[in-house]
Amino acid sequence: MPTTRYADGAPCWTDLGTPDLDGAVEFYTGLFGWEYVAGGPETGGYGTFTLDGKTAGGAMTVTEEQGEPSWSVYFRSPDADATAQAVERAGGTVPFPPMDVLDLGRMAGFKDRAGAFFGIWQPGKNPGLGAVGVPGSLCWAELYTPDVPAAAAFYDAVFGWETALTPFPGGGSYTVIRTGGGGEEAGFGGLVPLNAVATRAVAGSHWLPYFEVEDCDAAVAQVERLGGKLSLEPMEMEDVGKFAHAADPDGAEFALITSATASQT
Repeated sequence: MPTTRYADGAPCWTDLGTPDLDGAVEFYTGLFGWEYVAGGPETGGYGTFTLDGKTAGGAMTVTEEQGEPSWSVYFRSPDADATAQAVERAGGTVPFPPMDVLDLGRMAGFKDRAGAFFGIWQPGKNPGLGAVGVPGSLCWAELYTPDVPAAAAFYDAVFGWETALTPFPGGGSYTVIRTGGGGEEAGFGGLVPLNAVATRAVAGSHWLPYFEVEDCDAAVAQVERLGGKLSLEPMEMEDVGKFAHAADPDGAEFALITSATASQT
């Protein structure tokens, strides 16, 4: 699970791009109990969601020309420029080259070989999210991809990630991803065949952030009350927990999970 003891290559930030920032703030504060802190002119209107005073994510307005409503996942990099070069060497693209964000850090946005967008954060004064793995915060990240071995090779070349197969109860397996050299405790997400979940395949290759909730069924009901929609009904999996996939009223997709074992930050 992600922790705030950030290792290079680990998830350290997530943010929302939305055409209706006010509507998104109403939805997510109602769903997760977040508060929203608006950004000043120096941030271009980029604001943050907080949970009990700790940063849980970011949010910004995006136009139709800039992209579809979506959540993005960012991974820690010790050197944004070197990571950008590694992405290109591995066959990815760099739609958003490294740039300084005030004195907070340095960021960039990439696409892997299958077209999935992801970002990196080289920390300055801002080390990353202040809340992870607790109810109302990021706790896992999945990449839906047409070729799991190719994706594993790409991200290994970029971040030095390791993978491990975890058997499913009743058959099958799941590809867990973790930071290099960290062992089992460094697992933070998974690689999933794109055709494994029909509703995910429609979106093409992409990263999907998971947010921990105390009660998955109650959170799902709240999503619908607030105008969101489900793309995967709640499912329970032994030793994993109960999870569901959802979208906010503008279509940005994310997942909810009540983990079988709460992570420690």
